Amino acid sequence: MTRSILILNGPNLNLLGTRQPEVYGPTTLQDIQDMCSAKAAQLGISMVFRQSNHEGELVDALHAARGTHAGVILNAGAYTHTSVALMDAISSIMLPVIELHLSNIHAREAFRHKSYIAPVAIGQICGFGAAGYPLAMDALVSYLGDAE
Repeated sequence: MTRSILILNGPNLNLLGTRQPEVYGPTTLQDIQDMCSAKAAQLGISMVFRQSNHEGELVDALHAARGTHAGVILNAGAYTHTSVALMDAISSIMLPVIELHLSNIHAREAFRHKSYIAPVAIGQICGFGAAGYPLAMDALVSYLGDAE
């Protein structure tokens, strides 16, 4: 059986490549999606890659992941630091979720140090730029293999 994972991206990530490249790097979201597609093929899994600037759409995508995907990689962007709704959605879907950030949120402004996602995620990857996505995919596939 082929496993499927959801890679879900939050607000402003559609602007990657032009948005604060000194913080987020020159890589576009399309570049990251292409990187993830290649990694999924290498891992023998299927992948759905989505982005939304709207909190409710991210919640809906998490709800829809139940019964469809084996796990989720979530770059919630700024909602990481504000969204109880995303935290509750993750708690409700009973799927493993990895929290992902391009920058090291712990080395940035103090308000970015608090994550509402971390307490309900199986782990967090931050600070590795676009390379964090394939790292997260490896980690999620390893976790799913261990969970069997």
